[in-house]
Amino acid sequence: MEGLRVPDALFARVPAERRGSGRDDVRLLVSRGTEVSHHVFGELPGRLRAGDVLVVNTSRTLAAAVDGRLGADRLVVHFSTRGDDGRWAVELRTPGPPAGLGGKGATLARAGGPAGAVVRLPGGGHLVLEEPLDPAGTRLWWARVDGGDVPALLGGHGRPIRYGYTERDQPLSAYQTVFALPSPDGSGSAEMPSAGRPFTARLVAELMSRGVWFAPIRLDTGVASAEAYEPPYPERFEVTATTARLVNAAAAGGGRIVAVGTTAVRALESAAGPGGGVRAASGWTDLVVTPRRGVRVVDGLLTGLHEPRASHLLMLEAIAGREALEAGYTEALRHLYLWHEFGDVHLVLPAENAHSLSCSSNFG
Repeated sequence: MEGLRVPDALFARVPAERRGSGRDDVRLLVSRGTEVSHHVFGELPGRLRAGDVLVVNTSRTLAAAVDGRLGADRLVVHFSTRGDDGRWAVELRTPGPPAGLGGKGATLARAGGPAGAVVRLPGGGHLVLEEPLDPAGTRLWWARVDGGDVPALLGGHGRPIRYGYTERDQPLSAYQTVFALPSPDGSGSAEMPSAGRPFTARLVAELMSRGVWFAPIRLDTGVASAEAYEPPYPERFEVTATTARLVNAAAAGGGRIVAVGTTAVRALESAAGPGGGVRAASGWTDLVVTPRRGVRVVDGLLTGLHEPRASHLLMLEAIAGREALEAGYTEALRHLYLWHEFGDVHLVLPAENAHSLSCSSNFG
């Protein structure tokens, strides 16, 4: 994607329902190999067929940004990921003007730490930094909240994490998808699984009436770094036995497995066997899907439009191929599609002959 530049004017600054008639009022770019066509999102049922499966992320978005103080310094704490031991991976940022349109609504504070540093939180709780998430200690730290309950803290004092290109803070409801389900332990996604955002209950019902299946997975997305475009770090996921059976049966019958979002790809491919097929799996995944690794289960992807340096583009290239990806993004720029979580969406489907060969190879 060398040389691709997304003009600032194409960054979606407000949710679709504030630009048009509803959250499904977005455009749909469809790529079948290098063939590209233009639609509205309401035409999605006509682009799929009976027997296809849409794999959707049910993780609920958290109000993950909370104000705090480290000594005399004001900070914004981003609660990224809940660990199995009750600790949270957190990111510290300094409040202030966003670092450019692509940055968050606060700038990185520092590398974090030192171990033992205490951040005062609203409501009287304290965040104690314990150790860096990675050996370099560059951004995220494991921390423990003393004197407070994190779900209650986020519910009472948190707000959604937002990027500098958005017009203003939006309510948490703007960051929830129709598929979102609460978790018993209060965990969830620090940033919205945004590919599912345009779906409405009405559209889901129409797709089901046409014979398209929905398979739920869960992957709790952590805080991304817009500045570094680094790949995702390990995240919690779950693929149930029911979802595994549905996906395997659909694939064996010639249905296409279409992931709704890169998070769904990551979870499903983490549960894939070496020769294809899905099994029940849960825990943590550090999988990064690249063209070299390829995909074993996913045939297509419904996703937003990503920055040219984003690691997600490697995943798209693994699914679609480089030539198809470049053709799609060239058309998206030419036709002024809107980028990012409140923007338009891109449906990547295999060329018909490629899917037929895949089905006969894996299940014939």
